[in-house]
Amino acid sequence: MIRAAFAFVFALVANIAFASDIADQYPQSLLYSKPVEFIPGVYSAIGATAPPSYENSGHNNNLSFIVTGDGVVVINGSAAYLLAKALHDEIKAVTDQPVRLVFNENGQGHAMLGNSYWAEQGVPIVAHADAAEVFEDSGPQALAAMQRYNREKSEGTTVTLPDEVFEDEYIVEMGDFRIEARHLGPSHSPGDIVIWLPEQSLVISGDMAFHERLLPIFEDTVTLDWLETWDNEFETLGATYVIPGHGHPTNMAQVRRYTRDYLVYLRQKIGAHIDGGGDLADAYYVDQSPYAHLDTFEELATKNAGRVFEQMEFE
Repeated sequence: MIRAAFAFVFALVANIAFASDIADQYPQSLLYSKPVEFIPGVYSAIGATAPPSYENSGHNNNLSFIVTGDGVVVINGSAAYLLAKALHDEIKAVTDQPVRLVFNENGQGHAMLGNSYWAEQGVPIVAHADAAEVFEDSGPQALAAMQRYNREKSEGTTVTLPDEVFEDEYIVEMGDFRIEARHLGPSHSPGDIVIWLPEQSLVISGDMAFHERLLPIFEDTVTLDWLETWDNEFETLGATYVIPGHGHPTNMAQVRRYTRDYLVYLRQKIGAHIDGGGDLADAYYVDQSPYAHLDTFEELATKNAGRVFEQMEFE
């Protein structure tokens, strides 16, 4: 049943344009797209694979929820109060079960700024300790940036920290689901977590894994550590299904190709550049053409190359 449901949806999304090619898939809502049930009980509203903007209301990451039979668990607070409310409206259209828990997948604005809505509903919010610390430090700047592009859509949003934090794992047994929030190790940003559903063999990977858009390498992204976490922890989950942080649900082979393999490829290119005596100025232009078809390539490729050079120069 699970395989059939996933196969149907995956066949559907494989034949449509990437999300960033479409202005808005769900104009009657602030959500960029309507939540879809990918396997029984697990829904996701797929965000635009593009930078946040007024047009996509900051919904450029995936907002997922699990209808357990004894309540709903939401993954990602979202980028704004009104965006979180729009997601809650969709949840209410699916089930009369109350939202009992919200997980923030990391400390970025589009994962945590919507916490203000969920806190108002009295829903506990959980995140990794490092993510909460990042958001406490950078939340005001994230809020100001969101207010600039989202204008009146930012109404009601305040910086609201998680109620609970954890270090390694946070396990919930609710209804028909065992839900394991895990911090697997350093990856894309501090405090990244995955939501692992062992009985369904599905991982809501957050920013551990990318495939339809080029992954961003931040100043605090240590690519060598990300690869180690991938090989030793993420890959060993053996997940059949992956709902990534951005882009449509897929499988491990696809996210491996565009996350792990991209990191390996870029590090090899930069390594050869350094070995040949190349400098930072030229490192920005190493060949990344095998990944040029991905969304956000133009925005991120040169930045990624420069940051990997700065890391590898001292490894």
